[in-house]
Amino acid sequence: MIAPAVPATTVPRGVRVGYGVGSFCTATVNAVPGLLLLYYMTNFLAVPAWLAGVVVTAPKVWDLVINPLVGRWSDRTRSRMGPRRPWMLAGACTLPIAFFLVFAGPPLTGYPAAAYVGVCFLATATAYALFEVPYKAMPGEMTHDYHERTSLLQWRMVFIGVATAISGVLAPAIATGEGEDGTLGSYRLMALTIAVILLLAMLGSFFGTARAPMTGAPEPDRGGWREQFAAIRSNPPFLWLTVLACTQMLAVSMMLAAAPYFATYTLGSAGATQTLFAALVGPILLTMPLWVRLARRFDKRGAMVLAAALFGGGTTAAMATPLFGPVWAHVMILLVGIGYAGVQLMQFSMLADVIAADAARTGKRRAGVLTGLWTAIESGVSSFGALIFGVTLSISGFIESEPSTPVQQPDSAVTAVLIGQTALPAVIIFASVLITLKYRLPPPVAPDPDTAA
Repeated sequence: MIAPAVPATTVPRGVRVGYGVGSFCTATVNAVPGLLLLYYMTNFLAVPAWLAGVVVTAPKVWDLVINPLVGRWSDRTRSRMGPRRPWMLAGACTLPIAFFLVFAGPPLTGYPAAAYVGVCFLATATAYALFEVPYKAMPGEMTHDYHERTSLLQWRMVFIGVATAISGVLAPAIATGEGEDGTLGSYRLMALTIAVILLLAMLGSFFGTARAPMTGAPEPDRGGWREQFAAIRSNPPFLWLTVLACTQMLAVSMMLAAAPYFATYTLGSAGATQTLFAALVGPILLTMPLWVRLARRFDKRGAMVLAAALFGGGTTAAMATPLFGPVWAHVMILLVGIGYAGVQLMQFSMLADVIAADAARTGKRRAGVLTGLWTAIESGVSSFGALIFGVTLSISGFIESEPSTPVQQPDSAVTAVLIGQTALPAVIIFASVLITLKYRLPPPVAPDPDTAA
């Protein structure tokens, strides 16, 4: 890949940090429900596993509508705060409340509980779109430089690592409380804690990006939906990157949904969920400079192939956990974490490249539309991870329960948990390697001076 032949824009360190802290929203809203919501419904609200999977998945279908709409609105927004930040502020004011309500419902069980959680999760998805879509559009508009975007986004990944630690270690620790599985009250406390963290991080990102440079196309694309979708269909790099991200996030979401079950029924301790996530998060915090160098050395596509191979290799090897025990599982998750760190950084950096290339080619600002579609499709597809795992559990004979009436799961259900945590995600992540080879981004060209004026 050739570096762009356009003037580079260096993003100030303060803006990098301010932008990066917004990743608490991305990581937390995806990870906490992905990790705990299915388990919360089946083991605390007595919701059948298949229905719990539907509840986790159904609100994501709404993303296919709301995310492109928010992206289109933010593209066309004119304000003294810029086109993106007003929407980020709206999300910051609404998402923490909706998130808290998901885990803080009235004492319901079964179908009424599923309905309540579904409505609250739908509200969460809407508020998340208000912040996340314009937030993800910003890196492609901050700088023209191909490698500067990767450097900028490593800050995002550092905060994703911290947020993942909070999601995977602190959130389960609070949710389980003093007991092995926790109580409804401990889940409410967890939700309140995470909601406060979300509010502070999102407001921090809103204020921290006040001085962010705007180098993208100055004029929004005012074409109708038909014209915009036609233009997007003719953008192969965007299409292949979307397919790639969807495939990878499907594997990740399945592993997240399976993690507490894996800890409980394979490792024998629900508390192991926290240490597994610690093993996953460590590499995200420590390997960012390495992945930035690998992206420069092998290009982003080569780094993505390497990252996915490490991710898939660790996941495959974790199948041997019943033979080698918990230490083996943690070491393999550590390997998965190294690959996951690279996968995430390359995804976001490549999306920023596609957005910048589109603006340079067309002279139009439609980063919001592109990001909205990408986020909606990725989120919708990845949510099927919980549904697939929930259906797998139901087929295997998994028995839903309440804390007051624990049950002994059949061997078939325990085997299904292991397969859902290891074999199925491994097949999916290795498929993403083949998809990566289809991704090509033409060398960027300098924008037309008349268009950029």
